[in-house]
Amino acid sequence: MSKGAPVQDGSDQPVRYECAVDVTAIQAVDMHVHLEVDSCGHKALPEDFFEASAKYFKAEERTPSIDRIAEIYREHRMAAVVFTVDARTQMGHEPNSIDDLVAGCARSNDVLIPFGSVDPRTGAAALEEARRQAEQLGVRGFKFHPSVQGFDPSDRQFHPLWEVLEQLGLPCVFHTGQNGMGAGLPGGRGIKLKYSNPLLLDDVAADFPGLPIIMAHPSVPWQDEANSIATHKANVYIDLSGWSPKYFPESLVRQAGNVLSRKVLFGTDFPLITPEKWLTAFESLPLKDEVRPLILKENAVRLLGLDAPAAQEGELRA
Repeated sequence: MSKGAPVQDGSDQPVRYECAVDVTAIQAVDMHVHLEVDSCGHKALPEDFFEASAKYFKAEERTPSIDRIAEIYREHRMAAVVFTVDARTQMGHEPNSIDDLVAGCARSNDVLIPFGSVDPRTGAAALEEARRQAEQLGVRGFKFHPSVQGFDPSDRQFHPLWEVLEQLGLPCVFHTGQNGMGAGLPGGRGIKLKYSNPLLLDDVAADFPGLPIIMAHPSVPWQDEANSIATHKANVYIDLSGWSPKYFPESLVRQAGNVLSRKVLFGTDFPLITPEKWLTAFESLPLKDEVRPLILKENAVRLLGLDAPAAQEGELRA
């Protein structure tokens, strides 16, 4: 399903990612970073989406390469979860190569962690491709954008896909809430916000309790719903990407410092929001000192399973 031929390492096999992130050497894990262009210059979405989102977010560098992303996060002493979105059916646009993304992350496996993506609307092919990305390429999770991909995640026709992903045991990021993609375009360029209501993910979380689900972004205008789901379902988390922290809903800030302190994850939405901009605003939030490292690093380390070697050495806080 990925665009183009598999990226290889001189053998007959595609490059497989092996994580080498040293959790003792980083200060944060950014759970939400987009790779918008592959090594062949192919963009993840049609050009008008890039122009509209760049205007909406006032982004300066819209399509950094995978190697440039690695440089930025290495400079900040951070790890980053990197992904693209396969929306071929809805967009009529071939996605970026997942093989290419994984190969790039493998070159910088000290700071980059690849997530895969499949188009749920491709049916059985999505199941096969999800297995391939996990088992052959070594992706550490998956990214979905129900509005951009044009599907209702609670629809039973997608249960076989969630069953496969539950069996793989890898976390899945789902876009929720307001949408910068298509913002300001006539009809939002066909993007339907209803598919990004977090209540649709409550069904998935209940039916597939072994599937870790990350609700991406403050889920405006459904933030209370997202808070409730993350509180109720042990397998559901919230990442804080896509918004400057100074604009976070008050209920999200309050619960992030309390009942959701171990369920909330740092994320920027880079390149749309830079780590510097996000962290500067984060410093002003009324959070306890002991909560900040949970959000910035420790919750992600635990969710991604990065803590096993370090935990044996007693180097991570309990």
